[in-house]
Amino acid sequence: MTPFNLQILTPDKEFYSGETENLIVRTTVGDKGILARHEDYVAALPIGKLKVKIDGSFRTAAVSEGIVKVSKEKTVVLVQSCEWADEIDIDRAKAAKEAAETRLKAAEKEDREYLIAEYKLKRAINRIETSELK
Repeated sequence: MTPFNLQILTPDKEFYSGETENLIVRTTVGDKGILARHEDYVAALPIGKLKVKIDGSFRTAAVSEGIVKVSKEKTVVLVQSCEWADEIDIDRAKAAKEAAETRLKAAEKEDREYLIAEYKLKRAINRIETSELK
């Protein structure tokens, strides 16, 4: 496969910058595979997973909401957070899940606290599920 330039950015850091042969991202309308010479494309990314093919093997990462932008020069993924599956602290993710579940039970449906707890629960579940894909 022909490689292309990929950059994954979070507010804190440049998570990944280099060549990849394939990128698979979950968009708000389904999974999208990106290869070299892909048409220009922009899509919203929900909490989910992405897969990056590096040196013939896929690495999976958990991501929070963001966007993907594909152009001829490079593909950029801009997300709130990104963690490789094999680097996720599973104990921390499970504790976050439990804390979010507790907050959900205490909050009134549709108020701000409820929505925040729901987001944190989705994020924790995604991190737990992604860590199992090492």
